[in-house]
Amino acid sequence: MSFTKVCTLDDIWEGEMEPFTVDGHDILLVCAEGGEIKAFQGICPHQDIALSEGKFDGKKLICRAHLWQFDASNGKGINPDDCALAEYPIKVEGDDVFVETAGVEPLFAHS
Repeated sequence: MSFTKVCTLDDIWEGEMEPFTVDGHDILLVCAEGGEIKAFQGICPHQDIALSEGKFDGKKLICRAHLWQFDASNGKGINPDDCALAEYPIKVEGDDVFVETAGVEPLFAHS
């Protein structure tokens, strides 16, 4: 696996989200309640809307366009519940956050 450094821990605090482009992939890093960092596809699976334009309450991501909601701990759809966000592997070394994009493709759902 080839991980790419995207930021440091100082760049993403608990309850925040930050968009990044890594190897041509739009990625959204979230730091959920409890401090766990996750990396998901940065676009809503419903339509090509940047999830960073939506809201994040520390537990769920909410797309601004149609208010689709996703669990920030695993990317699974909450409303609707038959979709999900692709998750990218991450690792933290010291204060640096790395993301792996190989083999991960964004997921798309029904309209």
